[in-house]
Amino acid sequence: MQHDPLADALSAIKNAEHKGKQKCTIKPASKLIGNVLDVMKEEGYIGSYEFRDDHKAGIYEVELIGAINDCGAIKPRFPVKRDEMEKWEKRYLPARDFGVLILTTNKGVMSNKKAKEIGIGGKLLAYVY
Repeated sequence: MQHDPLADALSAIKNAEHKGKQKCTIKPASKLIGNVLDVMKEEGYIGSYEFRDDHKAGIYEVELIGAINDCGAIKPRFPVKRDEMEKWEKRYLPARDFGVLILTTNKGVMSNKKAKEIGIGGKLLAYVY
């Protein structure tokens, strides 16, 4: 029984990446996982990904490029104000300007870099580096 599909998806990606695989299968699929994969693709951590309908929840086929050292979901989903982003970067990322925090905002799911540019906060979802 799954309690957090996002955490399971990121764990599957991390495990496949550490084994040196080229592809990873994520199921069940959801819009949130798709949005997180979009951010990871924009930031250059994964290659392309494809949604396949299996007549249940769906499956994501993710192409791995060997750029992920670690990734994971952040639980609980802490609220982050725009001026305290630095505190959370220090807590979850290993070095300054290395890796990204993925957060959900009222403008959609985005990286901490983009949220800083826009000047908004949100809730933390995941980290990738």
